[in-house]
Amino acid sequence: MPSARSNVWYRNPLVWMMIALPASSVVAGLSTVVVAFRVFDGVVVDDYYARGKAINLTIERDVAAQRRGLAAVASLTPGIGDPPASVEVTVSARDVAALPAVLKLAFLHATHGGADAQVELARTAAGLYRAALPPLAPGKYYLQIEAEDWRIVGALRQPTERTASLGPAQ
Repeated sequence: MPSARSNVWYRNPLVWMMIALPASSVVAGLSTVVVAFRVFDGVVVDDYYARGKAINLTIERDVAAQRRGLAAVASLTPGIGDPPASVEVTVSARDVAALPAVLKLAFLHATHGGADAQVELARTAAGLYRAALPPLAPGKYYLQIEAEDWRIVGALRQPTERTASLGPAQ
């Protein structure tokens, strides 16, 4: 004689657990696809070959900076109200008089290429350069000061650090 209580499948919790596991992985997979298509990854480079050739030129510039004994300290001053934010760079070299009148300073965000910034440093005294500082998003930045034939690099965590030491890449 059949029992009075009927055991239908949708009342069994074990069945729902077996359905929930694959369903949750489908939802997670679709979420991953949506995020992958909506968020641009600025770190990926399109032309790897050209980028690889450029690395050799970069190494030569690092060696040139090392030969000249170049080093620098960059100090960031936040702008509050009327005085704008500024950056002051003190460059030391074997021959400070041979330094160019204008240097390029690049703030390269470690993870988000859209947050990069670049300024031109103008010489105000022997080995001393200044420029207005653009707004920087929080995060780690790689600093790169360059002239035509050399470059020096350093790192800075914004907004907690206000100074960074720069030197030839190792």
